[in-house]
Amino acid sequence: QVQLVESGGGLVQAGGSLRLSCAASGRTSSSYAMGWFRQAPGKAREFVGAIVGIGRIGGDTYYADSVKGRFTISRDNAKITVYLQMNSLKPDDTAVYYCAASSYSSGTVYYHTFYDYWGQGTQVTVSS
Repeated sequence: QVQLVESGGGLVQAGGSLRLSCAASGRTSSSYAMGWFRQAPGKAREFVGAIVGIGRIGGDTYYADSVKGRFTISRDNAKITVYLQMNSLKPDDTAVYYCAASSYSSGTVYYHTFYDYWGQGTQVTVSS
């Protein structure tokens, strides 16, 4: 089993920044792809970004169009922690943000079905 714990959420004004962290423990591996999703009230969970594991495509990152240029994903393989740096935040970014990990060796990082482990989520609220 893999446990994922998110932290770093909170309330921020529009234009501000937050950095989310996702610490993985248990039977995890630096080869796992790690993703971030978010879910706003009344909306479906949506892909935010992902970073593939080492040993695959060298840590390539992928982003939703809505966050490109504003959000950055990085990982510390020694700590098995993934970060989501969020800049220029907008009220539309308000959501619960979830970290996910995938043990699969193939598939697309954009779909939630690719991930087999999920964190509990952390609330991000952006005020206008």
